[in-house]
Amino acid sequence: MYYSVSAQLIECMILAVVDRADSYGYEISRFVKKVADINESTLYPILKRLVGSDYLTTYEQEIQGRRRKYYHLTSVGEKRLQMLRAEWQTYRDELDAVIGKEEKNE
Repeated sequence: MYYSVSAQLIECMILAVVDRADSYGYEISRFVKKVADINESTLYPILKRLVGSDYLTTYEQEIQGRRRKYYHLTSVGEKRLQMLRAEWQTYRDELDAVIGKEEKNE
């Protein structure tokens, strides 16, 4: 993707992925990588910060003999995600007003 993505937008994407269903790091990164050039050395510190801010909690689960750390959205995280989504809507609308294609008056 050509456009860079801000840290707040990455945070919003992570919280949105976990809002859909509890997820582990690799699964979260697959979704985020669809729209952002992010690697694990960037993702995991953000996940750690989100846990430290009480937006996410973690638990471990064994899947096919392997332990995975899953992330779960907290009620504080839900409120943060609502705020970030509202900010995104406003930002997107403002961007569309500037760069969106409008019909020309002839």
